[in-house]
Amino acid sequence: MPVELSHDEVRKIAELAKLELTDDEVTLYAGQLSSILQYFRRLQELDTSHIPPTASVLPLTNVFRPDEPGTPLTPEQVVANAAASVDGQFSVSSVLE
Repeated sequence: MPVELSHDEVRKIAELAKLELTDDEVTLYAGQLSSILQYFRRLQELDTSHIPPTASVLPLTNVFRPDEPGTPLTPEQVVANAAASVDGQFSVSSVLE
């Protein structure tokens, strides 16, 4: 059974998404969204009961480098690119009165 979205349904979806669509766009998106929903209908017909749930199709790997101690930066190096600094500390505009 084909799923066909009406123009009113597309306008309602556009309103929820805060989109302003022309009549031509409503016609275009009605066809496109209907095709997407028909594809999902086909997917729902597949028997996936023998397939275990999967959180990710990619193997889990840690992308972080090893945590190794290094030489710390001097206060002068830390504030070298700061817009403003005073006595080796960042100087920023006041946030509270």
